[in-house]
This record gives sequence, structure tokens and C-alpha cells, in this order.
Amino acid sequence: MKIAVYPGSFDPVTNGHLDIIKRSAKLFDKVIVAVLHNQSKNPLFDVKERLDLLKQVTEELPNVEVDCFSGLLVDYVNQKGIHSIVKGLRAVSDFEYEFQMALMNRKLNADVETVFMMTSSEYSYLSSSLVKEVFKFKGCIKGLVPDEVLAAMIKKYRE
Repeated sequence: MKIAVYPGSFDPVTNGHLDIIKRSAKLFDKVIVAVLHNQSKNPLFDVKERLDLLKQVTEELPNVEVDCFSGLLVDYVNQKGIHSIVKGLRAVSDFEYEFQMALMNRKLNADVETVFMMTSSEYSYLSSSLVKEVFKFKGCIKGLVPDEVLAAMIKKYRE
């Protein structure tokens, strides 16, 4: 069985993320969307909320599983017996960073391959940080995030 992990912070999950998830699910028998728990960041949504949102927006994809991890990604893939990492690329700047990470992961485990997927052109400018900033200043993010995420963001900002 070909299993891949698609790691990220997903704070929040965007339609760009969802595009990569859906396309990865066509290439692999199973895709694990793994939320990075990074204690040094101050996220909008906590890990449990991000896991719940990802489960909601991927529920129609039977071969997609949602999980979380902390620490090194290569330790997570070793623990799970995974040999493929999926990374979405929006621009050359993403490639430079992700290329370094892929080489480091390969240095730590030569059996791990990173598969780069170009984002669909309609999402090439989209990032979670940008979505949060636009929303914070009352800009429209409809169509940039799944409806479930938009509802959760509205609720979160009302609190």
C-alpha cells in the first residue's frame, strides 16, 4: 500500500491545502494529513480544532486520515512506516525552503522521498497567514477557505 503524509500547520486549512489533499488522494492509496503541533507558535486554532476542521473538510475522501505530530517529521514518518512526503509549492521561494527540508529528511532517512505538487494557479497566492490577516481586517475570504473553516473563523473572532 502506498501511503503518503501531507504535513503542515493548517492554521487554518485553506482551499489550497484542500486542493493538494484531494490531488494526493488520487495518487496514493492513503494520505495522512498530519498537523504539526508547534509550541513556539501562537495559532488561531489549537491542534484539536485544526484536526476537527480537517476531518470535516476531508470526510468525503475515504483514503484520507487526519493525525498530528510534534518534533521532526522524519521521526513521525519512521514511526508510521511511511516513505512518501507530499509538499505543496506555490512559488520558487517555497521550493527553496522545501528543497532544503527534503534533503535534510533524506539525510536522516534515505528511504523517505518528498513529492512536490504545484498548487493550482487559482491558489498560488494563498497562505494561511494571509487568510488570517485579511479576515482580521474584515476582508472577504469566501472561496479561499472551506465553508466550515469560514464559520469557525467567524465564531473564533466573535469570542
